[in-house]
Amino acid sequence: MLRRFTGRLMCAVALGLAMLAGPARAALDEAALAGLAGDFQHRIETIETLGLAGGEDARRVLDALESGALGIAAGRVVIVQGESVVAAASGEGLDIGAAAVETITVNNRVRRALGTARAALALSSPDRSERLAAVRTLADDPGPALLPAFERALAAETDGEIRGVLARAAARVNLASPDAAKRLQAVQALGESSDPAVKNLLAALAEKTGDEWVEPSSEVRAAADMAIHAIDRRIAIAEGIGTLFSGLSLGSILLLAALGLAITYGVMGIINMAHGELLMVGAYATFLVQGMFRTYLPAHVDWYVAAAIPVAFLAAALVGVALERLVLRHLYGRPLESLLATWGLSLVLIQAARVVFGPQNVELANPAWMSGGIALAAGVVLPWNRIVIVGFAVFVLVLIWLMMQKTRLGMFVRAVTQNRAMAGCVGVPTARVDTLAFAIGSGVAGLGGLALSQIANVGPAMGTGYIVDAFMVVVLGGVGQLAGAVWAALGLGIVAKFLEGWAGAVIAKILVLVFIIVFIQKRPQGIFALKGRFADS
Repeated sequence: MLRRFTGRLMCAVALGLAMLAGPARAALDEAALAGLAGDFQHRIETIETLGLAGGEDARRVLDALESGALGIAAGRVVIVQGESVVAAASGEGLDIGAAAVETITVNNRVRRALGTARAALALSSPDRSERLAAVRTLADDPGPALLPAFERALAAETDGEIRGVLARAAARVNLASPDAAKRLQAVQALGESSDPAVKNLLAALAEKTGDEWVEPSSEVRAAADMAIHAIDRRIAIAEGIGTLFSGLSLGSILLLAALGLAITYGVMGIINMAHGELLMVGAYATFLVQGMFRTYLPAHVDWYVAAAIPVAFLAAALVGVALERLVLRHLYGRPLESLLATWGLSLVLIQAARVVFGPQNVELANPAWMSGGIALAAGVVLPWNRIVIVGFAVFVLVLIWLMMQKTRLGMFVRAVTQNRAMAGCVGVPTARVDTLAFAIGSGVAGLGGLALSQIANVGPAMGTGYIVDAFMVVVLGGVGQLAGAVWAALGLGIVAKFLEGWAGAVIAKILVLVFIIVFIQKRPQGIFALKGRFADS
């Protein structure tokens, strides 16, 4: 192994010196390239040497080999370029016909070696993303032969993230070094990782083979133990942050689903069982906008979500106005009848969606700017689509608060919520306020459907999964209270996610329901008490 590594290193040095020589000399050493004409093992060793040597000439030869243009003619390694043939080492033209060239074949082992060599070449690329992808590829299984390439790249690399991955890759190689000082430095470098695979690698050092330790140095073993504890601590912190973010994400979705319900329930006292289907209307409106962008504006399809915001709001608001004008207006003051009527309306909307869009879920793709995420540690990623949804929920909440606190309509809505009779006596058009409040509440539900379409399946029954959660948020927070809805949604989301990690999703759901039942028994008005006719009644 050591002799083979030394041989490759000498070849790499020879190739490097050849490339540094003046233009009058060959760019690559003909003798070093001769290995490409040998058996598969020699070809692989030559490919690894070219990858370590780096440079455009090495890349040219590897490209030719990968594309099937590299061959043997007159005892030289040559490249076929159309009808002409050039020397692989220097690129000079040769008086040889293309038909006389015997192509060098590759098998799967050679292809794997080509991939590794090309990744090693990419370590010196001016493109940051190409260098990062290359070092991540090599870091998965770094071999001793790659150590010079890692050290050379480390000396020239200025990007902090790439330097970190390079340093850990070099450290993994140095763990097998016969020098205890290098192994100690490698352990200390790996201790800065948050990767469970690195933790397992370090844990193996503390194992015994018979009566002997895998790692003979007690100092290195002690450093490995400290590094393992540091990695465990970072992983635990990253997982805690990930769980907290998942709770915030779930809470923001519950908030979008419950905001509209809080408005309509607070103003009119209607238990709207069709509220979940208004979410569905917003999601299908988003689906239609995506289809229009794909048909008429394919170059701008990534922005269909932004264009769908007013469409989803208006579509759900119009459906809400139709429900209020045609059915609910005639059932005010009759809570049982209104509950049954809205339940029937929810079934009608579900069947209508099945007739128009079919019973199967429809496909909505995340835009490119909502794909990917922020990696906190190995396996802990904060997805961009959920980050955007959290920000979108805050945006909608601010708009609703401004509407309720700073506009004439908001003042009317608050007046009707607190005392409908008195508001009517002083000239507030309560019937019109009812319609507008129901339209706004329905429109907000449509925005919730838009947000859900980016993380969940969009189908006729999607609303039924959220109606119970939305009612839990409204009841827990206090009927008609936006602040209560915010605290209840975020609290339920975070508590549910932490309980899921501890007891599983089903037990977590049961525990949350038990908590709400107990809480409502102790405080029927919810977290924030409503001062108005509904609370009094």
